[in-house]
Amino acid sequence: MAHNTGNQATGGIWAVTGSGGKAVLKHLTAGGGGFAHWQASDDARHWNYWRREYLAYASGFAGSYGREAGIGAPGLLAAGERADGSLELWLEHVEGVPGRELSVENLAEFARRLGAVQGREVAESEWHSRGFLRQYAGRRDFGPVDWDLPVAAAHWPEDLREGLRVVWERRGDLFALTEAAPQTVCHLDVWPMNLYQRPGGEFALFDWSFTGQGAIGEDLANLVADTFFDGHQPVDRLDEAEAALIGAYLEGLGSAGFREEAAVRKAVAAAGAAKYCWLAPAMLQRLAAGKTVASADYDTAEDHAVLERRRPIFAMLVRWARTALEA
Repeated sequence: MAHNTGNQATGGIWAVTGSGGKAVLKHLTAGGGGFAHWQASDDARHWNYWRREYLAYASGFAGSYGREAGIGAPGLLAAGERADGSLELWLEHVEGVPGRELSVENLAEFARRLGAVQGREVAESEWHSRGFLRQYAGRRDFGPVDWDLPVAAAHWPEDLREGLRVVWERRGDLFALTEAAPQTVCHLDVWPMNLYQRPGGEFALFDWSFTGQGAIGEDLANLVADTFFDGHQPVDRLDEAEAALIGAYLEGLGSAGFREEAAVRKAVAAAGAAKYCWLAPAMLQRLAAGKTVASADYDTAEDHAVLERRRPIFAMLVRWARTALEA
């Protein structure tokens, strides 16, 4: 099954069919193959604590997190430890509409329900991540970045490249603004590849590997941007989706009694810009080295198509950064 093959905490994910029907097997490891910047950790507060998803399912947290609002998780069929100390989860094979095929309207309905969950108090657990955004988005450095690289400049105008430079250089300020925002318990990897809508309308969230403390709006910002970065929705619907999903999320928060709209909008802006502060520098570095910029696991487009598709998304992130930094 499609997944981030670079994450050292994931040994593999397989769809399995047997006499009892279909199931999904996920193997969790303390450090298998993968990339150095996706290193697994034994620290329960670390962003990539390798046991976290096992604990999320085994404790019942994943299944109960959003139950009252119509957000669930795949059912846990079995869980256990292998002889080598690694862990495995046997999960329900969820049927329905995958997130990459959901309409903007259905994504907005999910955002409304997510707001209803995150506007109420959710108890933290000792294995929840802390400071995820700063750890995740701040773990990489690229040295000098050529912001005027011709192949990128052909698609990204000068003001956009300058804005992306500011996002990168002021990432520390964006992390601090996110950490100063109202906090809640977040999933921290909400994007279409981790989302299904069941036939009855309930949503199922997958991959609870990062869950922990985060800002109000942090998950929502991730969903808005990541719906478009890998081409799950046509980018000409970006403005519509941004307005619809943020508006629906605010409605959900309001239904739970949380009505600090200005604080939420600032948190969405800061968290969204901070989460992807590294992406433009990473793309420029890869292009300068003659490497492709599409995601090896989720995107097969040509470089020119990726650069053009991501232009308006980056413009949104630059706008978000200015909103957060100038507020």
